[in-house]
Amino acid sequence: MSWMQAETPECARRDDAVELVIAARQRDLGGFCVRRVLPSPQRRMVGPFIFFDEMGPADFAAGTGLDVRPHPHIGLSTVTWLFEGEILHRDSLGVVQPVQPGAMNLMTAGRGIVHSERSPDAARAAGSRLHGIQTWMALPDGLQECEPAFQHVAATELPDFAADGITGTVLMGAAYGRHSPVETPIATLYVAARMAAGARAELPPADEVAVFVVDGEARIGGCTLAAGSMGVLRTGAHATIEAVAATRLMIIGGASPGQREVWWNFVASDAARIERARADWTADRFPRVPGEHERIPLPGA
Repeated sequence: MSWMQAETPECARRDDAVELVIAARQRDLGGFCVRRVLPSPQRRMVGPFIFFDEMGPADFAAGTGLDVRPHPHIGLSTVTWLFEGEILHRDSLGVVQPVQPGAMNLMTAGRGIVHSERSPDAARAAGSRLHGIQTWMALPDGLQECEPAFQHVAATELPDFAADGITGTVLMGAAYGRHSPVETPIATLYVAARMAAGARAELPPADEVAVFVVDGEARIGGCTLAAGSMGVLRTGAHATIEAVAATRLMIIGGASPGQREVWWNFVASDAARIERARADWTADRFPRVPGEHERIPLPGA
């Protein structure tokens, strides 16, 4: 099987709403598998979203867990949304935050931040299951070098909705008559939703919109989206989605910040800025994460 499904011409011919279907590539991150959708050869970004990974689901035996050592970011905001499990986030601002299902955690790198992601001690001792979505949003012009920041919004503060044919939570932006309290640096749409088999629902509007099927199967016009695939709508398209089976999905989109370069964990509008970040990480000029002594080396170093 190819790691990347190319554009699906049948969908493009039969349904003007769907421009492109992207199948996730399976990536092994040292024993922990993710399904990576963005960036892809066919499409680098949807709105501000320049990176989209489905983590797991992964089962960790007792005594093992997730260990993503300290690593740097510039020019982006990371967003972590969990279905199951827990991650302990630590960063160079001194933030120590358990990331748990249903809560939103938005880390803005700006001019530079370093963080680690590990299984908490209790989960590591007992064994655990981890499943979630990690995304990056490219920062707009004027904010790429902003001060780094971290925003945590508890699950109880995020608005749930129940509209015709679809239920879920508005994580960022506005949809289905609800508005998220999460502050974003650019117009953003991010929704976690479920649909029963046979249900139909209108997709919320935004400058750019895409739908990722976590599990189940859905259809937009004549285009079928299997689990692990993302359907990108044509700009300005208004579309109805139908659940072929009970389906869990993520809706992403918003305004584009413009063209961006991406290399490793760095995003910038200027390739020279990425080169400077590479040199700074190699020379240990990024801030440290308090209590952490490891670091992920620059790829190829």
